Amino acid sequence: MADPKEDEFLDDIDEAEADVYAEEMAETDPEALELDELRAERDQYKDRFMRALADAENARKRSDKDRREAENYGGSKLARDMLPVYDNMKRALEAATEEQKEISAALLEGVELTMRELLNVFKKHGIEVIAPEVGDRFDPQHHQAMFEAPVPGTKAGDIIQVAAEGFMLHDRLLRPAQVGVSSTPAS
Repeated sequence: MADPKEDEFLDDIDEAEADVYAEEMAETDPEALELDELRAERDQYKDRFMRALADAENARKRSDKDRREAENYGGSKLARDMLPVYDNMKRALEAATEEQKEISAALLEGVELTMRELLNVFKKHGIEVIAPEVGDRFDPQHHQAMFEAPVPGTKAGDIIQVAAEGFMLHDRLLRPAQVGVSSTPAS
């Protein structure tokens, strides 16, 4: 039970003094001091636990993101290495004359089928061809200007020649389309 004199004394002093008095009493009471230490230790462990929980959640999110990126973009180096194969097959088909097409029809058909299969594999893995046309507008996000020339009948920024097609891997650019661009026509 509380001492009546102590209660009267507490009634007579203001709250600030009461807080100071309570702290002094806690310092002299070993049980209260031990309880305060245990509370402080509990709060410290709770804080550490919450931080560890947040770190674990962040690590899980990071690993999910890394896994998705590896899934989508892990083959980008191989895909980049396959682009010259596509370019060479396309050039071979374009270089064949009408006479060669008649003589080597089966060979050219085999090259066309192989090219189609390569495009199907590209599509299966999220690789899309960027095939600009002459007259399209130059887009620096998807095209690389190889040269600029004034061409009558065009506007500045129009594509005047396509040197090589470009490729996208999902939403990333593997290789920009290589194009010639019209500059402002000479007056």
